[in-house]
Amino acid sequence: MVEDKIILGIDPGTTLMGYGIIHFKGKKMELITFGVIQLNKLPTHPDKLKRIFERLDGIIREFRPDEMAIEAPFFGKNVQSMLKLGRAQGVAIAAALSHNVPFEEYSPRRIKQAITGSGAASKEQVANMLQNLLKFEEMPKYLDATDGLAVALCHHFSKGIGEHNKVSKGGNNWGAFLKNNPNRDITKKD
Repeated sequence: MVEDKIILGIDPGTTLMGYGIIHFKGKKMELITFGVIQLNKLPTHPDKLKRIFERLDGIIREFRPDEMAIEAPFFGKNVQSMLKLGRAQGVAIAAALSHNVPFEEYSPRRIKQAITGSGAASKEQVANMLQNLLKFEEMPKYLDATDGLAVALCHHFSKGIGEHNKVSKGGNNWGAFLKNNPNRDITKKD
């Protein structure tokens, strides 16, 4: 059976949120659309979260993706920025789940690695590689848009196995630790 799947990729943000949609049919991939959701002119954080939900709800209704992939927040020093970014990511995930669209998340390093071969690649290097792969002529004004495409393509290359899928399959969680260490006494203090 030939794979026929539309993937929505999201680069979460509280000023700009990038998105990209790619259609995969068999061995062919076709760029459907990509862009940004502008949030910088909205006065409050709740206004931004509402706009994220409304715009993604509309994008999902229009393009009917089969799956969504989202970049996981990276850890920074500013806790308030991290909380706001996490809320933005959560609202994006809620928009997908409200349409029964499954999601997976990927670390920024893993996305760059999947697209360019280097986890330390710049936004420009990622954008240039995507331009070659997906054959779009004009580079967007904001590279958050190509970052959204990168997340979708990483999801495809990863066969849908992202960070939370690895954990639920027995990777890096507490349950997996206990299963792999049945004789370990975790009640004993050192």
